[in-house]
Amino acid sequence: MSEPRRRARTPSFVPFEADAERVPGSLHVLLLTTGSVASIKAPLIVAELQRYERVRVQVVATKSSLAFFSKHELLDRGVRVWTDDDEWRGWRHKGDPILHIELRRWADLVLIAPCSANTLAKIANGLCDNLVTSLLRALAPTTPTVVFPAMNTHMYEHPLTAVHLRTITSVIGYEVIGPIGKELACGDSGVGAMTEWRDIVQMVADRWKLVRKPQSIRSSRSC
Repeated sequence: MSEPRRRARTPSFVPFEADAERVPGSLHVLLLTTGSVASIKAPLIVAELQRYERVRVQVVATKSSLAFFSKHELLDRGVRVWTDDDEWRGWRHKGDPILHIELRRWADLVLIAPCSANTLAKIANGLCDNLVTSLLRALAPTTPTVVFPAMNTHMYEHPLTAVHLRTITSVIGYEVIGPIGKELACGDSGVGAMTEWRDIVQMVADRWKLVRKPQSIRSSRSC
């Protein structure tokens, strides 16, 4: 007589709750990555932000952005990477935490870096068909949100891009920085590249008066 087959154990999912995850006195930075090659810079942005005291970072990634970096690069740094698969994973009953609502409650600052042409169009037209855009649609207008566009030069020069940028700045109230001109990943040269990742982090550090961790200061001097 054969033994009954044992059920494989699956790790329990702990729902994310903003109140439990926020650390008093810290700056909570939510980095949103979208389907642009510039998403390859996400681990660098996170690592540099972690060189400052009292900074907490979490990442929300679209499916297409994960073609350019590995979640494990950030998980190894103690940073959670949230995707569409997580959205309703922990929800069972009315009153349970809803991920895109909890994440927007957690965030003090939102960086959309990079913001692809596709996501830019979705935001400008009010779409919320994934975790990133649902979070943004639910975001409080008082939460500082900075958009760093990144796309092919011809996509950036498309007439609709100017319309979308005007909408997210004048109607929604987001700040847009960039893009910049350089040789793009596709081989084209022109305006469309994301603002340099170091400049993104420096902007955050300057505006929020962040202080470097002592070990980070020593390591930078020794380079």
